[in-house]
Amino acid sequence: MRLATVNLLGGRSIAHGEVVENELREAAAMVAADVVALQEVDRAQPRSHGVDQTAAFAEVLGAEHCRFLPTLHGTPGDAWTPASGDGSGDEWPGPAYGIGLVSRFPVTSWHVRRFKPAPISMPLLIPGQGLARVNDEPRAALAAEVTTPDGPMTVVCTHLSFVPGWNVAQLREITRWSRTLPGPRVLLGDLNLPGPVVRLSTTWSSAARLGTYPSWKPRVQFDHVLLDGVPRPVVQDARSMRLPVSDHRALLVDVATPAGR
Repeated sequence: MRLATVNLLGGRSIAHGEVVENELREAAAMVAADVVALQEVDRAQPRSHGVDQTAAFAEVLGAEHCRFLPTLHGTPGDAWTPASGDGSGDEWPGPAYGIGLVSRFPVTSWHVRRFKPAPISMPLLIPGQGLARVNDEPRAALAAEVTTPDGPMTVVCTHLSFVPGWNVAQLREITRWSRTLPGPRVLLGDLNLPGPVVRLSTTWSSAARLGTYPSWKPRVQFDHVLLDGVPRPVVQDARSMRLPVSDHRALLVDVATPAGR
């Protein structure tokens, strides 16, 4: 079974700065995972030509189970309002932005945990724009109880705050919340935390220690696959992969189906 986490950057290419749907679909084909966590995902955004990027990923992978969870309605960096709900309906017909989870395996139940944005802004390096002060956004975790060929497991997708301290608190809350769901558990996402900080902040084990950012010359690992209740030997292979889209590399981990152990 292959697990993957991909920060999409809204499907934008670093090479030419545009969003091309075929490049998004090419990225999905390259990832070729059974379960994929997506971050910085657009739906119905003019900047990405109105594409439902979670659904496009699922279509390429032949995955019948997927959910987009908006964290905000509107457009990041422009006018927006915080999202609510569990992502099960189309409560907001306009542009939205958030996270997504795609699974080739059946999903029996979905769960959501939401976080308010940090009340402070931070200077960040924005691709194509340089250094800019950016306000934080609402954050969320989306969990799916998945039935693998050998049994159930829970997969959690998240994209944490870039504000130091706030992201650590969110990570700890998500791991506590996740343990109320059936094990074994996997947490996939852009945690906005380097590997050493993640390992000090939770008792979950890291399935891969590989640079994922920036995509053209990765120096730090912001994207993680964390395991809880899964034996370490279950990991068979791990790699970071540069895709046609995004300033992050995808992180791919091949595992023996953990529920069968």
